[in-house]
Amino acid sequence: MRQGPLTGVRIVEFAGIGPGPFCGMLLADMGADLVRIDRDRNAAGGPFARGKRSVILDLKSDAGRSAALALMAAADAVIEPFRPGVMERLGLGPDEVLARNPKIVYGRMTGWGQTGPMAERAGHDINYIGLSGALSAFGPPEKPMQPLNVAGDFGGGSLYLAMGLLAAIIEARASGKGQVVDCAMVDGSASLLTSLFPGAQTGAWGPRGANFLDGGRAWYGVYACAGGGWVSIGPLEPQFYRALLDVMDLDPAAYPQNDPERQPALQQALAERFASKTRDEWCAALEGLDICFGPVLSMTEAPLHPANVARNVFIQVDGVWEPGPAPRFSRTPSAAGPRAEPGGAQADDVLSEWGA
Repeated sequence: MRQGPLTGVRIVEFAGIGPGPFCGMLLADMGADLVRIDRDRNAAGGPFARGKRSVILDLKSDAGRSAALALMAAADAVIEPFRPGVMERLGLGPDEVLARNPKIVYGRMTGWGQTGPMAERAGHDINYIGLSGALSAFGPPEKPMQPLNVAGDFGGGSLYLAMGLLAAIIEARASGKGQVVDCAMVDGSASLLTSLFPGAQTGAWGPRGANFLDGGRAWYGVYACAGGGWVSIGPLEPQFYRALLDVMDLDPAAYPQNDPERQPALQQALAERFASKTRDEWCAALEGLDICFGPVLSMTEAPLHPANVARNVFIQVDGVWEPGPAPRFSRTPSAAGPRAEPGGAQADDVLSEWGA
């Protein structure tokens, strides 16, 4: 039984990697009836298969294309992850689909976008955030450092596609007309930098490693503890900074918060103090105080932290911890559904229910 604010919404997802499947999982968590079209009977769907059903179709055959069109004719939206032109060559592009279903929202996920001089080129997260300016802001002063693939694939890709699909579905229900959502990871990762771009042009945001969010302030960073653990601090506001210095027995007059010349001395002082106790000892001493403090947990530790346990931040799916649905809804809560079964085992049910 599906539940969540998107119950009743039907979405077709063409199988892909990374941002498309993650977007689909987020929508499925919120209750959408999501059908994934696979081309391989061995496809398991990876980590983003929860809440989905799988149908195996040969999109190069007339029967496969006909079934895909029938599914999209019954859907509210589609998630398509291929390079520009692939779906058109298959006869499954927006023109063909909108002719069958004028209200459908056709979501297209790419790195470079559907148009432009780089649209046809291969790429991955690191290339997209390099072009948008995001990569230049991550890492130590010596060189940029890739921040996993969260800024491009999932932050600039999946979340922006999900937002675009939902906005277009709402509009289609009012206008009766669908449209194409062109979601590019370059666009999304650039958008995530909105707060920084003005400062980068005026000089208010300096070189990498010189700013308060990227290592330029001793009071906003990560410190090693005795025994090998780490903690994070970030008392941006003056009152929290004063509270931190008080706990650390440091004289505020000796360490003005934003004096660049005093940051190395403050960093050394904080490093010495944090190194004097274990991470757990610091958590016991500081977690109840308003100083913007927290432990740095591994992905095996995070599901077991009492704060995360209290809010059910993590759930177990098939015996494996993974992040639960987010955000939370007071009246129509989301739920993580079972993973898509490999081999298209649910095809008959899907095609019958959707009238395809």
